[in-house]
Amino acid sequence: MRNLVFLFALGLQAEQFVLFDVTFTYTKENADTSTPSKSHYYVKGPALNPQRPKDWTSPVDYRNGTVHIRAEVLEKPAGGEETTWTLCYIPNQGQGNGYGCTGTGLYKEKGVYEVDVPMTSWWQNGAIVWTEGIKQMDLVIKDNSGGGGHAHKRADHEKFFPTRMRITMVQVSAGAKYDPSLVPNL
Repeated sequence: MRNLVFLFALGLQAEQFVLFDVTFTYTKENADTSTPSKSHYYVKGPALNPQRPKDWTSPVDYRNGTVHIRAEVLEKPAGGEETTWTLCYIPNQGQGNGYGCTGTGLYKEKGVYEVDVPMTSWWQNGAIVWTEGIKQMDLVIKDNSGGGGHAHKRADHEKFFPTRMRITMVQVSAGAKYDPSLVPNL
């Protein structure tokens, strides 16, 4: 976040910013009791970069850029069950279904998993009014079956819980390339 402030202070247009960087432990009980939706971990308030732009289209175009997703699996039950986190942008103003989601991709073991995803390629990205910004992110733990595969509903839920994650999302402007050296504490 300091890099974003520094670039703006110099009058330069930032090419990337950290939307959030959270480390958390997630249990079956957390998944069963999260509200308003089960299996959700909510990133909001001070956990979401307070200096994120309101308008993601101008003066810097993040809407047509990419998101760099870094999922660090710190703890995971043994057995290599395929797991993913769906990462949903919850906007200040939506249209249609009102939100859109990308994801970490599947993983089986502890480790670091990184992917760059075009901001125009993921589910319902057009349901967000990008000129009005993002108010929170909903992170949803799932199995490998697709959209409805919430891990807490599985009879073998012990293959998913407890888990400890560090998830970092870096928004990269259109035409720019992700630069890990600009991300603090990686």
